[in-house]
Amino acid sequence: MLALRSAANPSYPVGPPWFQEAARDVTSLGSVVFLGLVLLAVVGYLLLVKKRSLAVFTGVAVLGGQLLSTVLKSTFDRPRPEIPHVTRVFSASFPSGHAMLSAITFLTVGALLAHVTPDWRVKTYFMALALFLTVAVGASRIYLAVHYPTDVLAGWCIGSGWAILCWTIALWVEQNGRRRG
Repeated sequence: MLALRSAANPSYPVGPPWFQEAARDVTSLGSVVFLGLVLLAVVGYLLLVKKRSLAVFTGVAVLGGQLLSTVLKSTFDRPRPEIPHVTRVFSASFPSGHAMLSAITFLTVGALLAHVTPDWRVKTYFMALALFLTVAVGASRIYLAVHYPTDVLAGWCIGSGWAILCWTIALWVEQNGRRRG
């Protein structure tokens, strides 16, 4: 982590000021506020197109992941890295909430969008975009020195696992509904 910090002042990451600002912008894509807005937009859309059960599923998946993140952070209560940083933080370090909630939200929405399109190229695009955003947010947390790499890795693993679990359940319910219907 120190390799990513300025030798003259460890409070600042290496790189030009514009890159540091870009990292803060990218990290904000994993904030509870931004991901909450994404969730509201997706749920709103699903309600408008009369996909109520999918809207509820998406809300439960993302909000359940938020609850899981909060419980895990409280349980582990790992302190943040002692490297000075300019980003404000308000919770424990492990697992990275930004990495975990990005994985949950972006992968759930990506899978949702991929599920409703028949074109494999569009499916691939949605999932690649979801993965890119998830990785970018986590990497920014390490660059900004607000998380250890293991915090981010755990956030990605738990968030991805949660998203996969939710989608597995949703597909199982959908298939069982078709058999009965």
